[in-house]
Amino acid sequence: MTDDGRADVPTSGAGEREMLRAYLDFHRDTLAAKCAGLADDDLRTRSVPPSGLSLLGLVRHMAEVERAWFRRVIDGQDVPLVWGEGWDFQAAYDASGSTRAEAFDAWQAEVAQARRIEAAADSLDVTGVDRRYGTEFSLRRVLLHVLQEYARHNGHADLIRERIDGVTGI
Repeated sequence: MTDDGRADVPTSGAGEREMLRAYLDFHRDTLAAKCAGLADDDLRTRSVPPSGLSLLGLVRHMAEVERAWFRRVIDGQDVPLVWGEGWDFQAAYDASGSTRAEAFDAWQAEVAQARRIEAAADSLDVTGVDRRYGTEFSLRRVLLHVLQEYARHNGHADLIRERIDGVTGI
């Protein structure tokens, strides 16, 4: 763990899978840190009108991303999204009626499932199929995609958190 409680990312000597796993956990921890100490109303604060994007919406969205890519694609589970239909992740952004408990419980459950699925895979070359288009994706590609989703949305979270209470540098 780093001094701020996020997963430590090796600077050398790590294999590809260990490095991907560490960076993904670092970004998961970053999203949680961006939300730390805020009340539900603060977490529902929208970024900039007319956008409905909020920290709670980002947590819900990332729960859907984890569920879709790890459970539905890599593990082949036939499970619906929690808040959307098909691959419509936009429904998760509307967190107007959501609570920290609801969003974080769902997100943490999906992260736990994703970790289990990733750990059980024999290699990064394991593949799953996106049933929408029949496209095959490797675990390596899924890890990279989910990692970039967190990195991008953590940038949004930086700005939203600063708007709420001025906190920066998490």
